[in-house]
Amino acid sequence: MADILVGTCSWTDATLIRSGRFYPAWAKSAEARLQFYASQFPLVEVDSSYYSLPAEATSKLWVQRTPPKFVFDVKAFRLFTQHPTPPKALPKDIQEALPAQVKGKNNLYLRDIPLELARELWRRFEQALLPLEGAGRLGVVLFQFPPWFQPSWDNQQYIARLKEFLPQYQIAVEFRAASWFDEKRQEDVFSLLRDNNYPFVCVDEPQGFKSSVPPVIKATSGIALVRFHGRNRDMWERKGIGPAERFNYLYSEDELREWVPRIRELAAQTQQLHVLFNNCHQDKAVVNGRQIRFMID
Repeated sequence: MADILVGTCSWTDATLIRSGRFYPAWAKSAEARLQFYASQFPLVEVDSSYYSLPAEATSKLWVQRTPPKFVFDVKAFRLFTQHPTPPKALPKDIQEALPAQVKGKNNLYLRDIPLELARELWRRFEQALLPLEGAGRLGVVLFQFPPWFQPSWDNQQYIARLKEFLPQYQIAVEFRAASWFDEKRQEDVFSLLRDNNYPFVCVDEPQGFKSSVPPVIKATSGIALVRFHGRNRDMWERKGIGPAERFNYLYSEDELREWVPRIRELAAQTQQLHVLFNNCHQDKAVVNGRQIRFMID
């Protein structure tokens, strides 16, 4: 049976801090909040690394501020997951080195970046996580692909090549397009992940949309992940809203109990299981995280 680690997908979310229902009054600084969070949960997902490259100095501080067995999962930088990325999200020297025809774009994709600059971005991302890896505190690097990332040959080849860019880290893959789970394709997708030792990320999210990923349970590596995105159907595909609105959902106890046998089934197939709540609006994620820990103990 796997070790089951439960956590949330952020400890710095502004709505969580403003709610006043999780952090004690004395936890005013970034250091104090992380220390308190790590006293409550054994796992957290770093969300900020999706928006900009993390810094090695920050990773060192995370190691210093948390217990020896605390685990960080880290989201891959959005450029690496085929998401649109504003040039200002890149390091300043990389921005300045971009070709003139690219600098004026509102958003860039990985294909827009010259090869040598792309390699440098991968190198810096890898370097930034070394303190976590060296301390045995890095769980997975999560590649969360967008709904328009479809199961083409090129995209499958890109997934297979991820380990070339980050050879020393455990890569996990989450799909946001239902097409990856077509009946004729599903086993090939799992084989792709299994052959590359990538954990498949199981999800709970609103159903009934064209993009909805079903709550499939599958182990493709020694680590498995389940991410709870909430079931806020009204906001799931709405344009122009932020993550706090999209994931504003509190699971009922009955909804969480649906997952208890699935989690145990998955834990029986792996060495470690990460259960993460991404319904990070106010204290909803930490409430549900605590609830499910009691249910699976």
